[in-house]
Amino acid sequence: MPAARSPAPEDTVTARRILLTGLAQAAALPDLIGELAPLHPRGNTFPGEVFLRLAADALAWSGVSPADPLPLEGMRERFLPEFSGRGRDRRKLQYAVLAAAALHGGAEPDLLDEVTGWQADDFWQHALLAAVAYVRAAADRAGVPVREACKELAGRSPQPPG
Repeated sequence: MPAARSPAPEDTVTARRILLTGLAQAAALPDLIGELAPLHPRGNTFPGEVFLRLAADALAWSGVSPADPLPLEGMRERFLPEFSGRGRDRRKLQYAVLAAAALHGGAEPDLLDEVTGWQADDFWQHALLAAVAYVRAAADRAGVPVREACKELAGRSPQPPG
């Protein structure tokens, strides 16, 4: 079996573009995951880091701050209703949601330490779900359609990986 390729620098731009374009067009989450799966090298957290940074960008874009926080209570139900995960999958999503908030706040989460114990190579998918929820929440907070939030976020320079 050939070794998994390492992500190229342009893969970061591609992953971000695919996610924002798909969200703007209201693509189904399984379709987005299927389109992004080829970018994920097995045993690697990529493109999860890209999605966490996109989520952090969405928080910044919508003005989330300690003085004007985004309540996380009910976020999954409101902004990710198609997610039906239970137990461990809910905890993984919660980790990705909190890791994105940490990035927005200036803290660098220790992804490798956390995700090596997950027993599944699915961190990137949970990070994608967190980004979807945060982009939708940011659009709601700004009072604009998701497609408009995606357009605004696409025009921002992505943060480089930590």
